[in-house]
Amino acid sequence: MTVLVRDLRPDVPADAEGFARVRRLALPYILFTPDSVRHTAAHVHPAARFRPLVAEEDGEIIGTAQVHLIHDSPEPGQGALNVYVRPDRTGRGAGRLLARVAEEYLADLGATRLLAWALDEPANRSFAERHGYRPGRSAHFLRLGLAHGTLPPLPQAPAGVELRTAADFAADPRPLFELDAETVRDEPGDVDTEFTDYDAWVEEVWHHPLLNRELTVVVCADGRPVAFTVAYTDGGTRYSTAMTGTVRTHRGRGLAKLAKLHSLHRARAAGLTEAFTGNDTGNEPMIAINKRLGYDFCAREVRYIRDVG
Repeated sequence: MTVLVRDLRPDVPADAEGFARVRRLALPYILFTPDSVRHTAAHVHPAARFRPLVAEEDGEIIGTAQVHLIHDSPEPGQGALNVYVRPDRTGRGAGRLLARVAEEYLADLGATRLLAWALDEPANRSFAERHGYRPGRSAHFLRLGLAHGTLPPLPQAPAGVELRTAADFAADPRPLFELDAETVRDEPGDVDTEFTDYDAWVEEVWHHPLLNRELTVVVCADGRPVAFTVAYTDGGTRYSTAMTGTVRTHRGRGLAKLAKLHSLHRARAAGLTEAFTGNDTGNEPMIAINKRLGYDFCAREVRYIRDVG
């Protein structure tokens, strides 16, 4: 069989479903649905020059790549390519072809530094090193069984603290944008990130089809949101926290843990049975919180880096 690489056609149902299927099989710790694939393809910021690719064998999508410039970093010239192949379709050259097309595309856009996430497995490490990539930071995926696990009891909110949900900000989500922008600046990683475009954030983040506004818990104090946990759900029984953070002025008070614990209790009450989250290896405070909530490590991912040009 011949493997071909082409652009994703997000409006073609079979393409969106095939892309989501590959990601669920190769990376089961992150939620993907056909709707989320279509949304990402349509609403990533134009400056990212986002290009989703698929590898196809005999009419079946067996591999995917998300390729883009890291436009929201203050450091120019950085590009990202995240390549994943169905675990039962490896060894056919799909990953190699996807990486080659992605690298050529980013080079044509002027990228001088390429970054790629890969699960920390021997075959992936060997593939990355053969293609000139060196390992950078790593991150953990964590899982919590909600159906049969035990969550810590809900504590009382401290005096002067109010718990709300993202749904309460439906008329004006700008305070949540400001909270997201402030907390993401302190998130550990190889790339610094800055959120400056509110309208783009609304389209890409606020209207994301996996965002569950009722389960996204926001901690308010001193007249504004100061901590939150962002909840994604896939329309089935799976739940994931996409971001949890606290502004610098209110850290050390347990507000991030408070938000996440309330969200998890609400998720379990809503019938969700499996929770996922992820933490950069250097984010020890959040890892400690998740361990106390009952999460266990289930996989490790490494960000590989290659300088070009």
